[in-house]
Amino acid sequence: MQMVLRMKHPSLGGGEEESGEASSRSALSVFKAKEEQIERKKMEVREKVFAQLGRVEEESKRLAFIRQELEAMADPTRKEVEVIRKRIDVVNRQLKPLSKTCVKKEKEYKEILESYNEKNKEKALLVNRLIELVSESERMRMKKLEELNKTVDSLY
Repeated sequence: MQMVLRMKHPSLGGGEEESGEASSRSALSVFKAKEEQIERKKMEVREKVFAQLGRVEEESKRLAFIRQELEAMADPTRKEVEVIRKRIDVVNRQLKPLSKTCVKKEKEYKEILESYNEKNKEKALLVNRLIELVSESERMRMKKLEELNKTVDSLY
């Protein structure tokens, strides 16, 4: 407060105040110098921090680029492989019902083939029986004809 009063009213006080005023001016200039020094240091630290942040940001970008390059080098055909795997999954899903249908049709085919073979055997047996009957009938008719022929021959 005294310093403020002395600055506003320099006529108060006299000689003693002049030396006090000089010392307060000197203290004020020391204080300002210290403040300026602190401000300069603060600016230096701020500049260093921003410079470091810039470098960190730059390094981060470089690291991200390097990571992308490494991923690309690790598997350059990854996308193509992924597409093919998805297509395989789709085809696999389509194959499941087709497989079931195929098994069902094969079973039907086997049943029909078995039925066909049974009917074919039955037909063969019937044809053999027919041949036997026709042969027997022919023999009997021939025998009858011979008897009739003998009878006709005996009449003359």
